[in-house]
Amino acid sequence: MNIATHPFDALMDITARPPTVFVRGEGSFLWDDSGKRYLDFMQGWAVNCLGHSPPVVVDALAAQARLLLTPSPAFYNAPSLKLAKALVDQSCFDQVFFTNSGAEANEGAIKLARRYGALHRDGAYEIITFEGGFHGRTLATMSASGKKAFEPLFEPKVSGFPKARLNDLESVKRLISDKTVGVMLEPIQGEAGVWPATDQFLRELRTLTREHGLLLIVDEIQTGMGRTGKLFHYEHAEIKPDIMTLGKGIGGGVPLAALLATEQASCFEHGDQGGTFNGNPLMCAAGLAVLQQVSAPDFLRSVVDTGLYLESELQRMSARHGLGEVRGKGLLLALDLKHPIAARVVAQAFDDGVLLNAPRPDALRFMPALNVTKAEITAMIDCLDAILTRMGAARRVA
Repeated sequence: MNIATHPFDALMDITARPPTVFVRGEGSFLWDDSGKRYLDFMQGWAVNCLGHSPPVVVDALAAQARLLLTPSPAFYNAPSLKLAKALVDQSCFDQVFFTNSGAEANEGAIKLARRYGALHRDGAYEIITFEGGFHGRTLATMSASGKKAFEPLFEPKVSGFPKARLNDLESVKRLISDKTVGVMLEPIQGEAGVWPATDQFLRELRTLTREHGLLLIVDEIQTGMGRTGKLFHYEHAEIKPDIMTLGKGIGGGVPLAALLATEQASCFEHGDQGGTFNGNPLMCAAGLAVLQQVSAPDFLRSVVDTGLYLESELQRMSARHGLGEVRGKGLLLALDLKHPIAARVVAQAFDDGVLLNAPRPDALRFMPALNVTKAEITAMIDCLDAILTRMGAARRVA
């Protein structure tokens, strides 16, 4: 690597990165500047739902770029109106506010809930969230998250986020007070290691929040846009939340996210919320192209089919190597390694040309493109199987 060509030190050092520069992507594959090809089962942490540089997104961006980039959020633009209408038509929500990132969408959800509490619940502001949850990296969303690594950072935190335990309704009940305005959760806790909320828990939580007049907020930044086999994960539990956030996959690779709410929960007044680039036509054109493809019934059925194939292949491999459970749904899955070897597995897979993710020391997370093929899944499984075989042999020798 020529450091003069790629001066890595010009970027802030905020995470460990291999000294590799990616220059091209297509579908499930990336190429670096040496020409090496990688099979990508991370896809930008579930961002590239149609794979790298999908033609429908490329074409939508090119066409819109020739027309209008952004007129300012002080004015309407056609792509944002079309995308908002399409999201409303295919969900249980009535209104949409577009943002540039999932964290910004969750920040907006928190603000909307607190506005609702000020208007309708005598100033209630607390939002019950969950241990292990992850909602973003702004100060408020870090405070809402239940990630242990965040606890000592950037004190003082934003107050008002008591933590319950996932799938434990009694732990939620104990936290409800006259200060409570809502409950916020990921249907599947992705960063924690892919831990799903059960459909029964989601239904019981919806009943509980309705009984107490509380808002139910679902963070579908990782689970939304077809990732779990339905367009939105809440559909699996057959519930209707009050607020939902989307991100990652909604843009298919470009910075786009959304805050959706029912008419009752939509209580922002003029000046309460905004953003310079929010709802710009360039990103919304990409989002509309993604939604049109992902929401097609045949596409969602294929996600279910390939998700079941990936799950069964991971289960068979786990049985061969004496590993743990396979968690998740659709094409958001995790493999319990039962040993703190995930970082070593990821590093070896990278050397072998496969991109994997380790959300925990003992787990791997799989977030391929939603149009990943069974042949690509088989190639990843073969690579991972060989790595685990070598590591098992090394442990037996040791």
